[in-house]
Amino acid sequence: MTQESKEFEIVREFEVDATPEEVWEAITTGTGGYLWPMEPPEPRVGGKGPFGSTITAWDPPHRYVNRVEGVEGISQQTLNQLDHTIEPREGGRRAWVRYVHSGIFVDDWDNQYDGASKHTDFYLHTLRQYLTHFAPRPVAFATLNGPEKSMAADALTAVERALALADDAAPGAAVEVRGPEGLFGAVVDYRDPYFVGLRTDDSLIRFFGRNHWGAPVGISVHDFAPDADAKANEAAWQRWLADVFA
Repeated sequence: MTQESKEFEIVREFEVDATPEEVWEAITTGTGGYLWPMEPPEPRVGGKGPFGSTITAWDPPHRYVNRVEGVEGISQQTLNQLDHTIEPREGGRRAWVRYVHSGIFVDDWDNQYDGASKHTDFYLHTLRQYLTHFAPRPVAFATLNGPEKSMAADALTAVERALALADDAAPGAAVEVRGPEGLFGAVVDYRDPYFVGLRTDDSLIRFFGRNHWGAPVGISVHDFAPDADAKANEAAWQRWLADVFA
């Protein structure tokens, strides 16, 4: 149901086994280590940020805020702001992070808020995985979406079955799953009804159950292997996903 636009705010706080400088590097360089490749922000207040945003706070490595009004392709009423606060813990060996995503959703507020809130948890978990296991290794990033059939209510379940992921494989479990090249070992680092995260020695593979919000299932691969090939990863997982929903 379409609803009138209104404000939203999503707030998360966490500690991570990384220095404030390492967290700052991860969230400002835009390499694709935990999100996706994007143009780094201009390092100054008033500078240009990702996706047409403007930098409204820039205090390395403690505070970074970007803000955009009238997101391209969406009503000019739309407002989007990302606010990151980073503080040292344990003498600077760890970091505490406060992340606030706020703005205005124009249509279908409840559905948009639910999707953004759950995606936030998954993305920030992936940030912690990246900082703990892979930073600052170079990354080859690939992302892709499934066909229209992957919008079905049970689409993510179909992906889990195709992976041969057992129903009781909880976060922390070492598993053997089936991907484009056959069986491979991984650790389940995230799993709920909406997302699955797998970690290998050289990669983070993320499965997005966006079918819950009226969109196709998605996959992202953050590959840190020295010979990583993003295009090959994209093509392989695209074929795999097409076979799942053939």
